[in-house]
Amino acid sequence: MRIAVVGSGYVGLVAGACFADLGHDVILVDNDERKLSALKNGQVPIHENFLPELLSRHRGQRLTFSDDLQQAVRASSAIFVAVGTPPTERGEADLSYVESVAREISGAINGYKVIVEKSTVPVYTSEWVRKIILRNGAEPESFDVTSNPEFLREGTAVTDFLFPDRIVVGCDTERAADVLRQVYEPLTSGSYYLRSDAIPQPDRASIPAAIIVTTTKSAELIKHASNAFLAMKISFINAVASICESVGANVNQVCHGIGTDSRIGPRFLNPGIGYGGSCFPKDVMAFRAVARECGYDFRLLDEVMRINEDQRDRFLRKVRSALWTLRGKHLGVLGLAFKGGTDDIRESPAILIVQALLQEGCKITAYDPAAMERAQEVMNSTLKYAASAYEAARGADALLILTEWEEFANLDLSRLNQELKYPIVIDGRNLYDSEVMAANGFTYYSVGRAACHPEGVPAALRNGAKKA
Repeated sequence: MRIAVVGSGYVGLVAGACFADLGHDVILVDNDERKLSALKNGQVPIHENFLPELLSRHRGQRLTFSDDLQQAVRASSAIFVAVGTPPTERGEADLSYVESVAREISGAINGYKVIVEKSTVPVYTSEWVRKIILRNGAEPESFDVTSNPEFLREGTAVTDFLFPDRIVVGCDTERAADVLRQVYEPLTSGSYYLRSDAIPQPDRASIPAAIIVTTTKSAELIKHASNAFLAMKISFINAVASICESVGANVNQVCHGIGTDSRIGPRFLNPGIGYGGSCFPKDVMAFRAVARECGYDFRLLDEVMRINEDQRDRFLRKVRSALWTLRGKHLGVLGLAFKGGTDDIRESPAILIVQALLQEGCKITAYDPAAMERAQEVMNSTLKYAASAYEAARGADALLILTEWEEFANLDLSRLNQELKYPIVIDGRNLYDSEVMAANGFTYYSVGRAACHPEGVPAALRNGAKKA
């Protein structure tokens, strides 16, 4: 099938590459000439596992790049709209880019087309897209507008796309549903997984992929409701972690006890410094705005956002508790991306914490395996960057772990101890066992667990035990 994907951002680029890997001919459309030129020259603009391989495999063959949207629409049966929907000051999704694309599509319809919302949009967007296309002269029977929300996690987006928990397609006509069934047939039939060059199967993959056909309104709500629920789960366990710290319980043990309940499950029960990224903060605000427009006061979402912001403040208080005063302190920081496996720093709690510490007069040396280049574009010039975790720790009064990169969970603790000026680690991601850290000579703070100190260190010196 010939497919057009409008927008070469995170969702559009991953979707275009994956559709090509399924065997479709894909035209990726963008009006940013510099971005298109980079893609044509083989540059990969985001850090995403397996994406470079797919782009290299299909570039110039099944995957082409264009700035001519109308030509791409005329050549395609399905047009996936994956343009940005940034939040407005009121927290609502800005749909101006979606509207602009809809107007341009209308002038290029030369046969039956299925227009697919791939961007995260509020309910009723499909109706407005249809109205815009009709107002600009398209015949009612010449197109359908559908919703196909994405459920991609940054860092594992390619495998999430090709090995999905479910494929949701929202259609109000059977004709449109049949087109989207054809698009995803290699996944739903299982034929893709029989190929020798298929992307490796991740753990817990459901093969073949399940497809759920709903109305367009239901599909639009599924995306926002899913992200809001996951954000709520993160905020819930962070609130539980705060109680654990107050009563002396271990949040890891509590998570295990909760997560083994099949009705709840263990995923997203990871206490830390809060959620971030391009999806959860924006989508929770947008879902709240949708509820407000419908006359429902979704106060639960207000609390989810409040807990998330408070979690960063709690972590900063933990740093102050460990170091007393902050001005002039030299801190090593591990992690700038909002999560491991990506270079995305949008709404990153790590970035927000670093900025707050810089404002307090701290001197910070940071290391991130992928996000330092992006961080340099937005951060205070006084932030220094290291070439490794050990270099970030060298001579520091304390080490802060802010992103859950796998390499940060496997450091040589003996070497780390020697690099630090004071053996103090403040872990915002609970990557280490408290007793193991104490046994290796660290004063160790984490989230939802009691602080641990090396044996033999007098209580008066535990927050600043200097090595001889």
